[in-house]
Amino acid sequence: MHIETVDQSQYPQLLTIWEASVRATHDFLAEADLLELKPLILEQYFAAVDLRVAKGSDGELLGFCGVSDGNIEMLFIAPEARGQGVGARLTTYAIEHQGATKVDVNEQNVQALGFYEHVGFAVVSRSPVDGQGKPYPLLHMELAGR
Repeated sequence: MHIETVDQSQYPQLLTIWEASVRATHDFLAEADLLELKPLILEQYFAAVDLRVAKGSDGELLGFCGVSDGNIEMLFIAPEARGQGVGARLTTYAIEHQGATKVDVNEQNVQALGFYEHVGFAVVSRSPVDGQGKPYPLLHMELAGR
């Protein structure tokens, strides 16, 4: 597995990973909210972050991570690649090469919360709504000791 920068031509593949990952991990998210987010991810959010992709030895896209201003804004792993260290590798890369020290996690996404705690983040505060003002509370996390 290796990590590299993303070319805009890869955005449709990343959107496919995003949707599959969200459907596998965000069971609290309403279908209407997912459909509302999908074009925003493709048309705005990908371009707004420093985006990296993890590729397998066969060139298959396994997952991606986007960082902005020291915050991991997105980390999504293809469902078939979950549990294989892809998220940990992307997170380590984001910390070591992209200056990431913070992440916001949906409170209902207990898998993500456990993952980020495992790799060294701790909850520092909570917001009752997400970035779109929807009733999906966010936990604001920072790297412990930073």
